[in-house]
Amino acid sequence: MKTNVAVFFGGRSVEHEISVISALQAINAFDRNKYDIIPIYISKQGRWYTGPGLLDIRNYRDMKALTDSCDEVFMRPEYGDFNLYKVQSGLFAKKNPVVAELHVAVPVLHGTNGEDGIFEGLLQTIGLPFAGCDTLASANGMDKITMKMILRECGVPVVDFVWFTDKQWTRNRDALISRIENELGYPVIVKPANLGSSVGIGKASDRDELIEKIDNAEKFSQRIIVEHMISRLKEINCSVLGDADDCRPSVCEEPIKTGDFLSYEDKYMGGSKSAKGMQASEKRIPADLSPEMTDRIRNMASETFRVLGCHGVSRVDVMVDEADNSVYVNEINTIPGSLSFYLWEATGLSFTALMDELVSLALKRKRETDRKTFTYDQNIFALGGGVKGGVKGAKGVKR
Repeated sequence: MKTNVAVFFGGRSVEHEISVISALQAINAFDRNKYDIIPIYISKQGRWYTGPGLLDIRNYRDMKALTDSCDEVFMRPEYGDFNLYKVQSGLFAKKNPVVAELHVAVPVLHGTNGEDGIFEGLLQTIGLPFAGCDTLASANGMDKITMKMILRECGVPVVDFVWFTDKQWTRNRDALISRIENELGYPVIVKPANLGSSVGIGKASDRDELIEKIDNAEKFSQRIIVEHMISRLKEINCSVLGDADDCRPSVCEEPIKTGDFLSYEDKYMGGSKSAKGMQASEKRIPADLSPEMTDRIRNMASETFRVLGCHGVSRVDVMVDEADNSVYVNEINTIPGSLSFYLWEATGLSFTALMDELVSLALKRKRETDRKTFTYDQNIFALGGGVKGGVKGAKGVKR
């Protein structure tokens, strides 16, 4: 019997198109002798669709024609119901029919509403096994502020930063500018706290640029982070695969940037206008590093994965200050572009084997989770004719 794998992609995110590319790459990598793949596309409006037309990237040029050719579907938020239902509407609509029974989900949803724990929470509510980080690890990994706080507390080095909300920026602009200048100095990097793919990121070398870049970043996020910028910067990426208790790092890569930092075009278009995903970007694999520096970065990537409680495949991006060879974690991508398959191929693991391992990890976590206790069979309402003190006394008396 084949395993039914639902691959979720698209989503309400500025990284929507990149998600489509990554998902189709992953779908094509699955061994069809072992798996039946159900593609589930989430539109920018949040509606779910499935159908064979989703498997051809050329069809995405005309979104209306594509979605019109597909079935709109949904899942019920009921624990243990792993069915995918077809939406039936109209006066004479019958009961919503089952399109497929899902065995495992593989979310390939980059950015907000997908990589940040929101979608993972839905899957955990239903109880469907899924590949990748759970709600907590996804949320902590997605938010650059929370992530850096956790890493710093656990002894993993990160650069100095200042963070604030968009409302604080509106109300206390002058005070925040002074704090940034006093604590960080120029140049700095301004980022939305919970986006990836270099969206909304900018370099500021003076006060005017700082204001401009923060005004732009707040268009994308309610939380903003401003970081000290390393002048002699070398960026290195390393993928990690497994779970927090048993993981291994890939080889390292050095992505080639065209400016002061990796842009959206550098990452996904290889400096061109042809979007092919992360594998299209210019890079050195393996990175030109000493064996000692390579081991240091791989260990740091694994520790980041462990500390954040990650699962599945992630990519950890680090920064090397070539002035003194200091190394800092920049961020973690819990659903990395192209699922970092090119790093694993360079490590000796094929894309097909990578997808096999992600499914195995998802099923293993489900087995381990099912052994935990989440409810008690005891019904307190049936004890002694009711709870003494009524509703107000259910949690005790305040004194």
